[in-house]
Amino acid sequence: MYNVENENLNKPDEGVKAAVKKNKKKIALNILKQYAIITLGCIIYSLGISMFVDPADLSAGGMTGISIIISKIPGVPLDNGIILIILNIPMLILGLIFFGWRFLVSTGFATILSSLLMDLWKYIFNTVLKILPLANGNILVNAVTGGVLFGVGMAMIFRMGASTAGTDVIVKLLRKKFRHLKTGIIALATDMLIVACSLFVNGYDLEKLFYTALSTVVFTLVFDLVLYGGNSAKTVFIITARENCERIITRILKDIDTGATILDAKGAYTFEDKAMIMCVVKPFLYPRLRDVVHQEDKKAFMIISSAKEIYGEGYQNPEDAEL
Repeated sequence: MYNVENENLNKPDEGVKAAVKKNKKKIALNILKQYAIITLGCIIYSLGISMFVDPADLSAGGMTGISIIISKIPGVPLDNGIILIILNIPMLILGLIFFGWRFLVSTGFATILSSLLMDLWKYIFNTVLKILPLANGNILVNAVTGGVLFGVGMAMIFRMGASTAGTDVIVKLLRKKFRHLKTGIIALATDMLIVACSLFVNGYDLEKLFYTALSTVVFTLVFDLVLYGGNSAKTVFIITARENCERIITRILKDIDTGATILDAKGAYTFEDKAMIMCVVKPFLYPRLRDVVHQEDKKAFMIISSAKEIYGEGYQNPEDAEL
């Protein structure tokens, strides 16, 4: 006997299908965004190396610096590029073991793309356009500008959960072990050690060593600023009379478009009941928040402090890997 009810039960829920389709679309867009930012990071990073660091003949940190040192050792028959590939193989294996396939794929993409782009920029500027490298002859400009571009590009790649292999993998592993240290500080320590070792194969050129160290320090500062700067905000405590609390909260939700928490408070001098509003805002929104509070209660007491890391809606996801 044909059962219409059973047929309806066996039909796939249209709402579930729509939700699955929407989720797949969201995942695809996230992946597209991830690789678009990685690509932009590779472009910026490779320009910094090809147009500023290399033309100034500055020593390199990371696995590139190690490969240069090894290639200059007497008796080593391999070119720098071959040595770099060989050194990166165990790094990629380590990345696969500790960070998974997604890290391996994104890192492989970033490593190959940035390497190709470095050669592309050199060909375009030197062969096709036949122009000298930027800031040629001014080693200070090359060191600083190269460090800035290097830091911005690398931070963008790191923010998307990838790296350019080499010592970046070691840096990420050390970051997991020493969680109180920022990624840039760990990268600075490893790069400075490699740069110091390069002194022995570069004829003890102290001037080049100084500018290489300067470029590495600039890289570290910019890298940390870009990597962690987007997660910083201001924590604001607003102590106001209870009758003003609702008006301030309404303006915060409407004008600032951010959440807030209301806490009970009592004045220590008068023992009057007060309301304390706590909210977290991006730095560029803080002046508007201050104006709102001043407009609604000129006697409100405000305490402002910087928040380095924030987890929750609109900020970092607690489930995301630590940068």
